[in-house]
Amino acid sequence: MNRIVSALLVVACCMMGAVLFYLPWTGVWEQNYFLSHFPSLMPILLHPSFRGAVSGLGILDIFLAIRMINSDGSPVPSPSPSVRQQ
Repeated sequence: MNRIVSALLVVACCMMGAVLFYLPWTGVWEQNYFLSHFPSLMPILLHPSFRGAVSGLGILDIFLAIRMINSDGSPVPSPSPSVRQQ
């Protein structure tokens, strides 16, 4: 059961990342509920820097999914502090 949940989580992260990466550069982004009801948000939501930040979140989400695929499920050991011998 745990593998099924993990697989679904990886697929969801990949899909969400792809949508966040692609959506800000489409016409759907320019014609949405928030822009029609809150025109004061238009300069912010349509600014290329904001669109790039949202796309960057999508890329991070895709990298998270790749990392989840590559992990074997075991916890990552924390590096132990080096003990100086006197």
